Amino acid sequence: MSAAAAARDAGPAPDARSAPERPAPDAAVNRVRAVRARGRRRCATVAAVLVVLVVALVVVTLTLGPFKVALVDVVRILGGEQIPGATFIVMEQRLPRLLVALGVGAAFGASGTIIQTLVRNPLASPDVIGITAGASAAAVLGMTVGGLGAVAVAPVAFGGALVTAAGIYVLARRGTISGYRFVLVGVGVAAVLNAVTAWGLTRAEVTEASRALVWITGSLSRASWDQVPVLWAALAVLLPLAALAALRLRALELGDDAAAGLGARVEPAKAGLLVVAVALAAVATAAAGPVAFVAFLSGPLARRLTGGGVSLGASALTGACLVLAADLVATSLLPTALPVGVVTGVLGAPVLLWLLARANRSGEGG
Repeated sequence: MSAAAAARDAGPAPDARSAPERPAPDAAVNRVRAVRARGRRRCATVAAVLVVLVVALVVVTLTLGPFKVALVDVVRILGGEQIPGATFIVMEQRLPRLLVALGVGAAFGASGTIIQTLVRNPLASPDVIGITAGASAAAVLGMTVGGLGAVAVAPVAFGGALVTAAGIYVLARRGTISGYRFVLVGVGVAAVLNAVTAWGLTRAEVTEASRALVWITGSLSRASWDQVPVLWAALAVLLPLAALAALRLRALELGDDAAAGLGARVEPAKAGLLVVAVALAAVATAAAGPVAFVAFLSGPLARRLTGGGVSLGASALTGACLVLAADLVATSLLPTALPVGVVTGVLGAPVLLWLLARANRSGEGG
């Protein structure tokens, strides 16, 4: 057979232009880098906006209230000048309350995000799965049965949260942690602990029950300079640990198999992350009581703002904004002053119902 006939039988030569173009490896790497750079820029922008919002809320909190203080006077007072009446209000009432609110919001925000990401379930926040219920039960029993004061209640609440979290972890863990099993076990434990809290309230005197009821609602009314060093010293240790833990959190967010493939020790990493998250929730609960739904709302809101990525910094700032704004509404914008937990509960309950309805429609709710 001649060469011309062989070429004719083989058909036309493939056109290189008709084949799909494959991006060069360098181009694909550059695209990934560009996407990551955009994500980092968005996170930085969101963090900057949240910082500005926190500063604005701080200014409004220090100036607004039943006794209004001009911003110039606030600056003079913070600089050390004594202004009769205004100095006491700013330095002894508003500033310690403000610092406690900032710390509590940041701790709840970071804690909720870690747990929600870890079990890949938006319902898994400390106030939904029973961790804060454990702190409340321990605190109420300490107040009503043990006769403890406000200062002694804090470590009792901290211990109650840690013991409850350990119990939930043991009951929910079967080889690995399942998100919905973790939530369901937590909800069941929370129901038992709420019954214990109610029992403690029924056995207390009226004054003790009233004091305990305000605490378990979530309130900043007892915030003082005695709490500020303890709270912020704990946060100075826990928040950097949470930032380090976030490096593992990004791998675990991909799933246990993918995280193991990337070299992560899955179960030790989960246990360490849970310890940090529970410690943050326990510190916040010990300082201000179980302020409802701050941990639950902060993570999803931060994800929306950052475009879906996990950012503990954005979550902590979102939690701080929520507590500051709710406390401002509860103390200055309503006819009657209310505990901050009442306002956050009103905000969080509809979101919880919406998430449950969405999970039920999509068949994820079991």
